[in-house]
Amino acid sequence: MIPCPISDSLSPFDCLPAANGAVIDGLDYFIVENTRSARRFLAKCHISRKIDDLEFVELNEHTVAGAAVEAMIRPLLAGRSAGVISEAGVPGVADPGALVVEVCHRHGIKVVPLVGPSSILLAMMASGLNGQSFAFNGYLPIKPAERAKALKTLERRAKVEHQSQLFIEAPYRNVKLAEQILEVCAADTRLVIACDITSPEEYISMKSVAEWRRVSLPDIAKRPTIFIIG
Repeated sequence: MIPCPISDSLSPFDCLPAANGAVIDGLDYFIVENTRSARRFLAKCHISRKIDDLEFVELNEHTVAGAAVEAMIRPLLAGRSAGVISEAGVPGVADPGALVVEVCHRHGIKVVPLVGPSSILLAMMASGLNGQSFAFNGYLPIKPAERAKALKTLERRAKVEHQSQLFIEAPYRNVKLAEQILEVCAADTRLVIACDITSPEEYISMKSVAEWRRVSLPDIAKRPTIFIIG
């Protein structure tokens, strides 16, 4: 399980341990979310093999568990090793890589997670909210009424269970989501907005909903953002 940088502004070993490079250099078969992104990442790692000599298969949101995933691990059953690469961050977390990992466990294939950046954990680290109990909820519903209901549910869970609630949105819908949080959540609910994590434009701030209502929202349109309420 090979992490890659979250931000395109970073070179791989600006945020990955050097030891990852030796592991990557020993592989010629990669199960990836996006072949183009993976090839670009491996080129930046300056691996010794030619990129065109490597084999790639894609595992993404369109992949259905079953025969397609089983086919991906046939080389592993024959003794070959594979690297799983997400489009950004760590594979298997908020990422379809979990599908192939589940099949590997079922077949007794060893799974090795390498160290690297996760926007979810980095946002949680910098949030000031409860890091002893937190939940990542992925994407909320798109329809405003359903999203409002989901936000109230997460807010209630945060207050009753003292559990920080993390979620994300497609970057072009970030502003609509932030505006609705300020509309439906209680004044004393705390909201963290963590944007462009690890990039030079990184922005992370925690305020109560009441405080956010008194200031202008940061520019988060079309920028990868993690939201946390607590």
